Amino acid sequence: MAQRFIQLADVSEILDISSAQAYALVRSGELTAIKVGGRGQWRVESSELESYIQRMYSETKTFVAAHPFGQLAETPE
Repeated sequence: MAQRFIQLADVSEILDISSAQAYALVRSGELTAIKVGGRGQWRVESSELESYIQRMYSETKTFVAAHPFGQLAETPE
């Protein structure tokens, strides 16, 4: 059975980012997470991480469409 919740260390490994970047995603609200236990450790639901990844794919696709690679900037003559 797949884990429902994962630690921020696992999030950073999956996304290949630093622990600080994973923490910043959670604290900014970009990636939904919960605090659990007496020490208030962060946990991210696997489905939330997948939703975040899909959202980033969509945002990247929109960005690429608006900024095509190789498009020459118009220069005044």
